[in-house]
Amino acid sequence: MTDALLDRWNALLARCGATADPEPYGRDLLARWAEPQRRYHAVGHLRAVLDHVDALAPLAADADAVRLAAWFHDAVYRPDRSENEERSAQLAVRALREAGLAEESVQEVARLVRLTAGHDCAAGDRNGEVLCDADLAILGSAPERYAAYAAEVREEYAFVPEDAFRAGRAAILRQLLALPALYRTAQARDRFDAAARTNLASELSRLES
Repeated sequence: MTDALLDRWNALLARCGATADPEPYGRDLLARWAEPQRRYHAVGHLRAVLDHVDALAPLAADADAVRLAAWFHDAVYRPDRSENEERSAQLAVRALREAGLAEESVQEVARLVRLTAGHDCAAGDRNGEVLCDADLAILGSAPERYAAYAAEVREEYAFVPEDAFRAGRAAILRQLLALPALYRTAQARDRFDAAARTNLASELSRLES
């Protein structure tokens, strides 16, 4: 799997105008995504988000910028810290500048990475909509896959006592269920919204039982 992902990265960075060899950057990113503290936010999540971005690519203003942001959006991930998205954005700026990408592209990737902190993109932000929908697609997966995702998240937060985890996770689920739209693109809404709301409500019920 990682060899195929590395090939995708190399081709992507070449398309985006890199003047440096893309492979060392790709290997560094894949090593980050394979860190031992990760259960859900691991290489499988990266591949899934990239696949969803590919499916939604015609809706983006710059699909390759969205793909780059997908690679970096959880590149820095420590479950016990709150600044992961900001640190991931800073990593993207350093790496992509060093690789020789245009500054406009670098800044767009960093902006998109920061968006994933709250998935709150402005109306008409086509790149942001595609990235956020791809990142949240897991919520609308089949029930057994959603259950595995929820279990993986719990493993990442194993250091949090059960009562505190249940309260915090329930608050997040209620916030998501209160949103008028979980997904911004019509394609993602049609495919994922109903299943996502069912999955979220079921998990919330389990947490509150």
